[in-house]
Amino acid sequence: MNRMYWILCLSSALAVTSAQTRDWNKPFPAHKVIGNVYFVGTAELGSFLITTPEGHVLINTDFESTVPSIRASVEKLGFKFTDIKIILGSHAHRDHMDADALMKELTAGKVMVMEQDVPALRKMKPGGKEHPIDRILKDGDEVKIGGTTLVAHLTAGHTKGCTSWTLKTPEDGKTYDVIILGSIGWNPGYILYNNKDYPQIADDYGNSFKTLRAIHVDVFLASHGSFYGLDEKYPKLGTQEVNPFIDPAGFQAHINLKEKQFQDEYARQKKAASSF
Repeated sequence: MNRMYWILCLSSALAVTSAQTRDWNKPFPAHKVIGNVYFVGTAELGSFLITTPEGHVLINTDFESTVPSIRASVEKLGFKFTDIKIILGSHAHRDHMDADALMKELTAGKVMVMEQDVPALRKMKPGGKEHPIDRILKDGDEVKIGGTTLVAHLTAGHTKGCTSWTLKTPEDGKTYDVIILGSIGWNPGYILYNNKDYPQIADDYGNSFKTLRAIHVDVFLASHGSFYGLDEKYPKLGTQEVNPFIDPAGFQAHINLKEKQFQDEYARQKKAASSF
């Protein structure tokens, strides 16, 4: 194995050590974002409740240890936790979908996942629980409940089935296009050039950047608050005329940043691989 491989392995190990020291469940105030979209996550993790008269949708169950926090947030906002009828996720990493089985046990909600992430999710068994899958989704599939339609967009790369969700929500006589971005970044240790386990990873990232640029977005949300500036925007909520989460320019800026970072990292890995 070449030096590049060991460098990437070391980077990955350091990232895991760093992640283990983070407080993934550090509280963050539950709040209405806009229309029928509510934030019920933590300071680290983006979880969202989409409310309807026929029951609610939860996007991202996170870790099993996060579930009590999500439940408390849902109830603090005045909604019944057991009214969650549909459970969705952004991508097959533990910090977003590890608690799918527990959430289904507690709410009887149906778990729906992108088909390309099914193999990875089948291996995700906290406490030995089988990962529940009630519906397998394809790119462009719609999830409908109570007059709200969510669209699943395959934005692969971060995982093979990484999913970004869009929906329309009304507020004050206007209708807004909302996106809950999966992820278009990568973790230390990701092999972007000549990845034998995921040969199309670079192409998937490229296609995802194109897909996202073509989506009209008013309200920018994501699987991690840091992606969309949660810490900066939340204190402004209700203090100014325009909702701070209405940020189409911020969405495009995030894509631009991540695409540039991807291109730089891909070029770096390609150069490193060619030198051995």
